[in-house]
Amino acid sequence: MSRITRFAPSPTGPLHLGHAFSAWEAARVAGDDGTFLLRIEDIDQSRARPEWEAQIFDDLTWLGLSWPTPVLRQSDHLPRYRDALERLWDDGLLYRCTCRRKDIEMALSAPQEGVAPAFGPDGLIYPGTCREVGRPRPNEPRPDDAVLRLDMGRAVAKTGDLWFQEDGTGPNGETGRISIPADQIVQATGDIILARRDMGTSYHLSVVVDDAVQKITHVTRGQDLFEATQIHCVLQTLLDLPRPIYHHHRLIRDENGKRLAKRDDARAIAKYREDGLNPADLHRMVGLRP
Repeated sequence: MSRITRFAPSPTGPLHLGHAFSAWEAARVAGDDGTFLLRIEDIDQSRARPEWEAQIFDDLTWLGLSWPTPVLRQSDHLPRYRDALERLWDDGLLYRCTCRRKDIEMALSAPQEGVAPAFGPDGLIYPGTCREVGRPRPNEPRPDDAVLRLDMGRAVAKTGDLWFQEDGTGPNGETGRISIPADQIVQATGDIILARRDMGTSYHLSVVVDDAVQKITHVTRGQDLFEATQIHCVLQTLLDLPRPIYHHHRLIRDENGKRLAKRDDARAIAKYREDGLNPADLHRMVGLRP
């Protein structure tokens, strides 16, 4: 079976050197006989801009990459995510949450017995304030204008222990078959958001739905998303979606060891282009052979 990989940037700023490495790595994982797909993850319409999307195409073409067209643009497929939410809501696995970020911070500001607040893939782990009051009543329609959280305890009671296949390496060298005990998932992630008021979906939900739709066989991405994989395994199981092989790769960092971000314009691909560098120069900068 030929491999299908994807590079899935958000059009919310310029691509930087780390994006170049990730895109090249995805193409390498696909191989000469596989398929490299480009996906535009633009569910955050408050930040997405047409000019940034256009630059994504320009930068990737300049890097020597090509892909089938048309590309999948998430904003064109919101009904898919609504269908997935309906299923989880009907299964009693979602609940409304009215907490704001400040409410969560206040609830966690006085940890019991000196235990510091825990952080998960999405930041501070939600304390479950709305878990009981926000549960749906029988036959209650799913709201379209509310934050919806996944009751992770109920979710893993249905999925049990999980695992995924890693053919790259996690941040601590994890590779091969990665086991995920159900109780670990609850402790490490908490009740994550699956639908935001201003999006109607979330990164976690949309990415697993899109990977299934595009028949992705190998998910290639940075080690900073390694811990999020357990969330995606839960959703894939609950929604009866196939589980791809995961390939997490090292991160490109600045001279201080900090992971590059879109706000780091000094390392934007477009800036290197303006300065007269070529793709081979960028290959050397990220430790690849031209």
